Amino acid sequence: MRKVFFLLLLLGFGARPLVGQDWYEGLWQGYDGEWRHVSRQLIALAEATPEEKFAWRPAPGVRSTSEVYMHIAIANFGLLAVTGPKVPADLKEGMEKSVTSKAEVINWLKRSLDAVKQAHLAETPKDLERKVRVNGRDATVDGMYLRIIVHANEHMGQLVAYARMTGVVPPWSGN
Repeated sequence: MRKVFFLLLLLGFGARPLVGQDWYEGLWQGYDGEWRHVSRQLIALAEATPEEKFAWRPAPGVRSTSEVYMHIAIANFGLLAVTGPKVPADLKEGMEKSVTSKAEVINWLKRSLDAVKQAHLAETPKDLERKVRVNGRDATVDGMYLRIIVHANEHMGQLVAYARMTGVVPPWSGN
């Protein structure tokens, strides 16, 4: 049964169009590879989304497309700060709602994704074991990086749904 499942899994990935890029680069390559993967997809989806779709929201009171991207960027910096790096001085309260242009949103998203990437690459195995406190709870640096990547992937799913609802095709899907 395992062999059949694995074969179907490989066929499923192999059957998808790659649209000129290896959209699966990074998969199964540990944290850094998975981070490259979700980062590439977030940026590609943001770039594929027309400017006017950044204001779209599925319902009143629900985050708009730009607000979701900014939420990811702000959370990346905030969660990363628990591990040591400082939040950028130009990141101000309320930016989730005030930064709405496609160019500015993508700039903040890229900055945050790169900050996480560079900080994680600098960590040693011993650094990852270091204890930190977050929201009154004990955690490890490694646990914080896991939270960051899970959070990014959670909102990637949300953004794919937003894209599909507004007629935007995720670039890696081919349809």
